[in-house]
Amino acid sequence: MFDLRSNISANLKNDVLSGLTVALALVPEAVAFAFVAGVHPLVGLYAAFMVGLIAAAIGGRPGMISGATGALAVVMVALVADHGVEYLFATVVLMGILQITAGAFKLGKFIRMVPHPVMLGFVNGLAIVIFLSQLQHFKLPGADGTLEWMSGTPLLLLLGLIALTMLIIHFLPRLTRAVPSTLAAIIAVTALVLALDLDTRSVGDMASIAGGLPEFHIPMVPFTLETLFIILPYSIILALIGLIESLLTLRLIDEITDTRGCGNRECVGQGVANSVTGMFGGMGGCAMIGQSMINVKSGGTGRLSGIAAALFLLAFILFASSLIEMIPLAALIGVMFIVVLGTFEWASFRLLGKIPAADAFVGILVAVVTVFTDLAIAVIAGVIVSALVFAWQHARHIQAKTRLDEHGQKIYELDGPLFFGSVQSFADLFEPANDPDDVIVEFQNSRVCDHSGLEAIDSLAERYLKAGKRLHLRHLSPECRGLLTKAGALVEVNVLEDPRYHVADDRLD
Repeated sequence: MFDLRSNISANLKNDVLSGLTVALALVPEAVAFAFVAGVHPLVGLYAAFMVGLIAAAIGGRPGMISGATGALAVVMVALVADHGVEYLFATVVLMGILQITAGAFKLGKFIRMVPHPVMLGFVNGLAIVIFLSQLQHFKLPGADGTLEWMSGTPLLLLLGLIALTMLIIHFLPRLTRAVPSTLAAIIAVTALVLALDLDTRSVGDMASIAGGLPEFHIPMVPFTLETLFIILPYSIILALIGLIESLLTLRLIDEITDTRGCGNRECVGQGVANSVTGMFGGMGGCAMIGQSMINVKSGGTGRLSGIAAALFLLAFILFASSLIEMIPLAALIGVMFIVVLGTFEWASFRLLGKIPAADAFVGILVAVVTVFTDLAIAVIAGVIVSALVFAWQHARHIQAKTRLDEHGQKIYELDGPLFFGSVQSFADLFEPANDPDDVIVEFQNSRVCDHSGLEAIDSLAERYLKAGKRLHLRHLSPECRGLLTKAGALVEVNVLEDPRYHVADDRLD
């Protein structure tokens, strides 16, 4: 009993302290993404609070952090510029409804279709994106108002504080784990800057984070078909990006913690969070791989960590904005650089030359496309390329052994899948002009996978019919037999044994 209570107490402490650490890291990210989208910083902060709170409370992955993200912000720019922020709120509400629908129809299970090379490209691409997003803090307004790269003493000071932050995060766990090293690093660097009165940029230099409670606010847009046609394309794109990033982050956290999240529940949780956020003046969001990594590495693996992060963020907005605005940006940049180092799959370099060239190409392709476009396009491109490679490779795997039985019938024993990629190879296996009057095609070691396979069988039957010969099919699945009726009585289907095919169990998704 004592051990049980001790574990509960330790988990509670870890979740709360991790939540505080994550909340500190959320502030500059939310403000920066709000600027990217062209909205007020509080719109980003409210989104980080509400999406983070609701997704943590009812989503399918304890320990995962959600909030305003850059992947969504870049899509929102054109909508806000052309139609205003109220259309953004309406879009976020519809985005949430689409995500809830995806969860209700159990579409979260399709994340299984994402191959491992795509996952590697995903994490590597996002690590690069997180790194590049921090480089904006190395620029200052010049005399003409344009941003210029820092140089001289300000640059050296910034780099020194970043290095100090990273060293504390790396080495402190070797001395003690009583306090998350990330939180300790932020506090230590902030105290050093204040004590020595160092001239370096802080969170307050980006924007003020002071504000009140988010208020219920029905988007002020005309409820017409014209409005729907404006917001629907954006809602679909945002819903897709949000779900892909959330489900892939869920899968990544599953692998790190050796646990299992629920994909369909996460779809619903993200959807509810976005729909509510849109009604309270937030810009919407999804899972954040960087903050999720900070949380898990700091020991926050329960739902309380995400809830605590959201509540701490709200407390910052309401009561502690002046204190949070004192935090040097260098400390938070250092935290994100540690996230980059921990997120990037450095082992993927060692895999080059040891895995198939096609898999290496897919991983690199996804990473590059993630950096230059967005996550949804990158993952979809990776899955499509992987599927095409798979189809090309398996198109050559169908083959047949032939023999004559005691009745003089020729038997083709197929081996390999029959689908759109292998239909030509399948057709080339047969010689109707040279075969005897009775031919048996044995499907016991073959599977008809799609409609193209069915059409190939029907075309084969027509070839034997024109040659005045009879075709017999054995061990064909019931689905195929039902769809082959158009071949009529001229195709004899003699099923000796119905094979049993199983589908993946998706009850946990």
